[in-house]
Amino acid sequence: MEIAVQIATAMNLRLMQVEKVLSLLEEGATIPFIARYRKDVTGGLDEVQIQKIQDDAKALKEFNDRKAFIEKTIAEQGKLTDAIQEKLNAATTIAELEDIYLPYKPKRKTKAQTARENGLEPLAVLLMEQKEQDIASIAATYVNEQVKDADAALQGARDIIAENINENAELRAKLRKLFEESATLQSKVLADKTEEAIKYKDYFDFSEPIHKIPSHRILAVMRGFLEGFLRMNIAPVEEDAIAMIEDQFITGHLNASVEQVKKAIKDAYRRLLQPSLESEFRTALKARGDEEAIAVFAENLRQLLLSSPLGSKRVLAIDPGYRTGCKVVCLDEKGELLHNDLIYVHEANRLETSRWTIRELVAKHNIQAFAIGDGTAGRETEQFIKGLQLKLPVFLVNEDGASVYSASETAREEFPNHDVTVRGAVSIGRRLMDPLAELVKIDPKSIGVGQYQHDVNQFRLKEKLDQTVVSCVNQVGVNLNTASKHLLQYVSGIGGTLAENIIRYRSEIGGFKSRQQLLKVPRLGGKAYEQCAGFLRVPQGEHPLDATAVHPEAYPLVEQMAKDLGLPVQELVANETNIKQIDPKKYVTETLGTLTIQDILKELSKPGLDPRSELEQFSFADIYSMEDVKVGMVLPGVVTNLTRFGAFVDIGVKQDGLVHVSEVAHRYITDPGEVLKLNDKVQVKVLEVDIARKRIALSIKQTQDAPPKCSGQKPKPMQKEKDLSNLSMGDALSALKQKFGK
Repeated sequence: MEIAVQIATAMNLRLMQVEKVLSLLEEGATIPFIARYRKDVTGGLDEVQIQKIQDDAKALKEFNDRKAFIEKTIAEQGKLTDAIQEKLNAATTIAELEDIYLPYKPKRKTKAQTARENGLEPLAVLLMEQKEQDIASIAATYVNEQVKDADAALQGARDIIAENINENAELRAKLRKLFEESATLQSKVLADKTEEAIKYKDYFDFSEPIHKIPSHRILAVMRGFLEGFLRMNIAPVEEDAIAMIEDQFITGHLNASVEQVKKAIKDAYRRLLQPSLESEFRTALKARGDEEAIAVFAENLRQLLLSSPLGSKRVLAIDPGYRTGCKVVCLDEKGELLHNDLIYVHEANRLETSRWTIRELVAKHNIQAFAIGDGTAGRETEQFIKGLQLKLPVFLVNEDGASVYSASETAREEFPNHDVTVRGAVSIGRRLMDPLAELVKIDPKSIGVGQYQHDVNQFRLKEKLDQTVVSCVNQVGVNLNTASKHLLQYVSGIGGTLAENIIRYRSEIGGFKSRQQLLKVPRLGGKAYEQCAGFLRVPQGEHPLDATAVHPEAYPLVEQMAKDLGLPVQELVANETNIKQIDPKKYVTETLGTLTIQDILKELSKPGLDPRSELEQFSFADIYSMEDVKVGMVLPGVVTNLTRFGAFVDIGVKQDGLVHVSEVAHRYITDPGEVLKLNDKVQVKVLEVDIARKRIALSIKQTQDAPPKCSGQKPKPMQKEKDLSNLSMGDALSALKQKFGK
């Protein structure tokens, strides 16, 4: 398989590994299933590698399909020579294919076509010979009804030459390389848009080499361009480009013919080549910017989905508010709504009633923790709850997306008899209990952890975010008897329809007692069962392994292990002493390899272990508004968003501050993600407070001691700001976004 060979070579993998992955994907296996349960088959490839194999195979298929189409089209024209075939076979990119195809591509009527119809092709050929001759007199012989004079004849000939130059694949390859190495992206503000475009002031007179420009600046310039505030162009120095063309096409000494060819070259570059290549590179830069922004978003989403859960606890959740009061809901261990109420913690005459209400609800519903939305009035409500001294943990919960959920069809389905305030409070409480289970109900774009998410390719964004959600859901595993349909639909092998069927069947039978019962779910056949079973848990199920990540196909193996030790299977689950007596090599077969057996033993040791870390309490400093924040303060904070240019940190004053990438660590980094993760607890120093523009500049590294310098080693030269894939502090602050819902 040619595609498999190409991928294996590019990824430095064994051909067998790639072939097995492609075969499994073709059979309908999902990436999480292959990565988790087919390690011996693939040689232990992880999700990232398998995803890349899938993506590369798709790209190569598109390339091959396009190549086949071009071959067929040229052949139908009777022009597919051995030389052209050789060029097509040597092409490695779509762009190269398109360059070869360009002369044969159907096109709208061009100046050159008109000139050819007017009989000017011989004149163009004559000029390209670049010999000393009386050009004016020769051109005059081509005058006819369509060609009014010699100048018109020469113009037509130059149009033909220009088109031929434009369609020269060798030249386009050279110019493409020139663009790659030396083109700059330039932007200027439109003359009458200076005031209106003030948010783009950093790009009013901007220039940066395209091989160095970071993704966020690409996307910022393009947004300004598309909104009609900026002019944008992408090109190398024109003289360099024209010199390259002349070097290839000027063969004669300076004479009248050469002058005509030089005019044609200039026209070919300005009218055809530069706009064409600019369009190509604009598309490529946008794609690069999109992919980087999407990658940032996906990684942030992954970290958010894998946030620490509180677990199955009874929670009192509060959606804070001033004028309209605070909506209160009580949830049981499964997140089911027990009660809803309304309190007013910001009105002195209602405070005592509010205190009594909370105490009564805590006692009546055996509440074990508080969840308080971190939006408007969140800190003040937290202060009120802590003031009750109920000796229960109090958590501020990121409420990004809660308002979106509350107004969604999903929320209406779950709570048809309650309004958006109740639904929003429920979402806050459930997010504390299990962030993953709750966040899957919300459009990821509404969660507030992206960078330029509204500017990127929306299809690709959804594809990548869906892949991320699927990966996280299957990494954690799902309780078959408590999972919502929204969570179930992301389990390997299950989609929306099967998720609904599972929920319906679960309701009919009163809950699953075994994984095996899944086969009785309508339309859930053997293949779907194979793909999903290992990721679904049945606590207290009929089979002791149903509560683990051991796949049902491996049950006979575990049963044999237990039999060999003279023990029941349950005595192997979570029993390190018994597991250590097992010799893995004894159970290796043609279908069960070492990697799979090691995974099984690991799972038996810690069955159903949640890969997420334990939830820790966190307290902000006693500050509640931007007015309380002073330069020089050192404050605790929580990382809420990561971008290439910096990290956003919540310090408890409703407006996140920005830690510029240069203020994250003492060592040089290009991406805050090198040292920070979402939800990290950090100490920050306040560098700047701009209340009017709602901007706070922070530093992490200035709260830490600088590492000692190594003696005897030359310090690395400081990177120039232009080399950073980030903004300056001022530029970055201008990019400080308003958090969703705040």
